[in-house]
Amino acid sequence: MKIVIVGAGYAGTMAANRLARRARGAEIVVVNPRPEFVERIRLHQVVAGSGTAARPLAEMLDDSVTTRIAAVTKIADGSVALSDGGALEFDRLVYAVGGAPSAPEGAVDVGAPESAAVAAERLRSLPDGAAVDVVGGGLTGVETATEIAARRRDVRIRLFSDAPIARSLGAKARAQVAEVLAGHGVEVVRQRWSGGRDAALTVWANASRVGELALQSGLEVNDAGRVMVDDHLRSVSDPRVIAVGDGAAVPGSRMSCQAAIPQGAYAADLIAADFTGRSHKPYSVAFVAQCVSLGRSDGVVQRVHRDDSPASLWLRGRTAAAIKEQVCRSTVHTVRAGRYSWKPGAA
Repeated sequence: MKIVIVGAGYAGTMAANRLARRARGAEIVVVNPRPEFVERIRLHQVVAGSGTAARPLAEMLDDSVTTRIAAVTKIADGSVALSDGGALEFDRLVYAVGGAPSAPEGAVDVGAPESAAVAAERLRSLPDGAAVDVVGGGLTGVETATEIAARRRDVRIRLFSDAPIARSLGAKARAQVAEVLAGHGVEVVRQRWSGGRDAALTVWANASRVGELALQSGLEVNDAGRVMVDDHLRSVSDPRVIAVGDGAAVPGSRMSCQAAIPQGAYAADLIAADFTGRSHKPYSVAFVAQCVSLGRSDGVVQRVHRDDSPASLWLRGRTAAAIKEQVCRSTVHTVRAGRYSWKPGAA
């Protein structure tokens, strides 16, 4: 069996390493445009200068997996065309293309390593009193604003959002986030960012967009460009294509490594079952928690119900920060090992 995995983020790397263990004898090729594995959940640290997010992809993949550093330009009937002029045939394809930078002109995106590095360089060069705008009131925006504030107490930070700040958290956890933001002197601007202000640096921390590979390849997508899938994560257009991660329209999911990792593991299990002629149960996963860093020594951990809605239990402070750091570290080990188990979601 020939298996092509498009994308080497959390979902794609998990799928590759799990398949290396569960579909021995299969030919597994990972296609990725860069030779690094990027910890997207650490990119806000890159911006602030408090951490790194990239490591060699070769260190993350099983030795039996072949890596092709290129972009997929089109998915056709059982084959993919590559940006280097080559092509690969497949019996199964894992579509693990992550989100793409979405920053408008005048802003620098936190969602990609190249742009995060640009933001970090600009931040380092800012004089005392310079204004930094962070756009996006979700968890990425909160993490970015507080990480910068903890590192650069001499700059003025404004967090723009026309939606409630950290709205996925429960009321008490949101209040704690607001308190930490205020303690760092972050000004929360409750309106949509429109540009044209006096900021020396604007960091875009809104949701990433999805590229057009699926649409241009003739796969059915939703209005956001994500691949429409059945209850086994198979493309409704081509059952040989299994879509996972940010580029898949999985009901009840959200763009996160917490969603991507079990989807990548499930895709591997599904393909391994196909490989041996076995059936496999539909995809289902229960969410556990949302972890938010608020600088290196503070944070919030929100326990959630299976459907990802906030529960009453939550933690804050150094304990929460330590949990978030451990989650980041264990995520790398989990993906590299290809070993992961999860509870099913709500019925």
